[in-house]
Formats: sequence, structure tokens, C-alpha cells
Amino acid sequence: MFTALITAGTYIRIPVPVCPFTLQFLFTTLAGLILGKNRGAVATALYVILGLAGLPVFTGGGGIGYVLQPTFGYLIGFIVGSYITGAIAHNEKADAKRILIGCFAGLAVVYAFGMLYYYIISAVYMHDPISVGALFLYCFVLAVPGDIALCLLSSALAKRLMPVIYAKGII
Repeated sequence: MFTALITAGTYIRIPVPVCPFTLQFLFTTLAGLILGKNRGAVATALYVILGLAGLPVFTGGGGIGYVLQPTFGYLIGFIVGSYITGAIAHNEKADAKRILIGCFAGLAVVYAFGMLYYYIISAVYMHDPISVGALFLYCFVLAVPGDIALCLLSSALAKRLMPVIYAKGII
């Protein structure tokens, strides 16, 4: 289900230069929070595998050649971010602070992977290096406010959903 939600989140986008803003981060974060580190990372990895297999689930389509897209690092970051978020915050007794810390830790991982990959692919593969200042502006400053809002939203959703899920024995 989370793989499908991540895919749906791909198609809800707000155009921002270089790195489009989507709801993928919301659902990859919720996957870690709700499913836990391993299942959350697997749900997110399945999404990436489907895209690499050729299904048009990424913002720019799909296929194995997508690994050469500068924004592919964010997809790798989503997998690791789901894991980190789940490792920190997937707990029956997790309070709002711990959940929010997990969300922001996952966000930091996504941006670290995404920006580093973007920088390397631009310089090595595309032979069109981006300056650190431009990278920071386009791939962080312009995009992070929306993702901070998604951290707050996912934290609020998880805080309400997790007790219900644990009480019903769903996970």
C-alpha cells in the first residue's frame, strides 16, 4: 500500500527549478513511521525498483537509465530516510517529539543523498558541474520549506494513526 501511495505522491507536484516538489517524501516518511525501519525501507525500495524496471513512477518517467538523472540520489535517500525515520520513531510509546525527530532525521538523509548525487552526476556524467551555491539554493533552500511542512504533517498523522494501528494489531 505504501508503495502505491509513494507512486501517487509522485504525481502531485509543484514545479520548483531543478528538483520538483512532490508528496513522495510524505509517504516515504510515513512508511518508516507506520511500518518501521525494515518494512518502510522495503516499501520505498520496491517503489524505486518498479521505476528502474521501467514503470513510469518517477517524476521524469522510469527505466534503468534514470540512475543517470541528477535527482536519482533523492530516490536512494528516500529508502535510507524511511529506514532512519522508522529506526528512530517506530515505537508503540513514541511521543510527538521522538516522531518529529525521526521525520527530520529522515529529511536530512534524503537531502544529503540527493544533493551529493546531484553534484556528482552533474560534474562527472553531465560534464556540467553545478556550483555549491547553486546546488544549495535550488536543491535545498527552494525545496526544504515544503518538506519541513511535510515533516510536521507526517508527524501529526503518525501520532494519530500509530496508536490505532498498534491497538488493532495491524502491525
